[in-house]
Amino acid sequence: MIIWINGAFGSGKTQASYELKRRIPNSLVYDPENIGFFINRNIPKEIRKGDFQDYSIWRELNYITLKYIDSEYDGVIIVPMTLVNPQYFEEIVGKLRDDGVIVNHFVLWASKGTLQKRLRSRGERKNSWGEKQIERCIQGLSKNIFKHRIETDKLTVESVVETIASMLDIQLLDDNRNKFKKRLDRIKTQIKQIRFIN
Repeated sequence: MIIWINGAFGSGKTQASYELKRRIPNSLVYDPENIGFFINRNIPKEIRKGDFQDYSIWRELNYITLKYIDSEYDGVIIVPMTLVNPQYFEEIVGKLRDDGVIVNHFVLWASKGTLQKRLRSRGERKNSWGEKQIERCIQGLSKNIFKHRIETDKLTVESVVETIASMLDIQLLDDNRNKFKKRLDRIKTQIKQIRFIN
């Protein structure tokens, strides 16, 4: 089974994904961005695109890889990835579903103000790439194809995770960490997501 966590940049996809991984036995986080970084590092500059999702090979490789992992791995695959183009969604999620792969899709929804505040809290400056994508993400994710929206403006990461688990009837492991350990885990997750790209 795949749990795809969608949403604008700053919606909390990565934190929710790693929290789910901590609390769902036999689970892993799969990051489709890694294939995008691989493509950009291995093709001529002359044919690079501004957004790696626009490469048909990015969509095809992620579809193939997720299908392979699902067929070989007896666990839950958690995918934190902003995907707002309905055609691209169909080329990955739609094809997986057509192949019989269970893909549970959730959109972490938040207001523009909340998204901007969250991006600032993780060190992004005003008019960062992520902030410039907010309007496009809100508009794209409001389409009917992107179902199961979770309003997160007033939710903690724990509440988001518990909401997803409840909707999927998944029993989560108890979380016995204290506030300091939870905060430390979130910082580690955030640091792991910092990309140093040429």
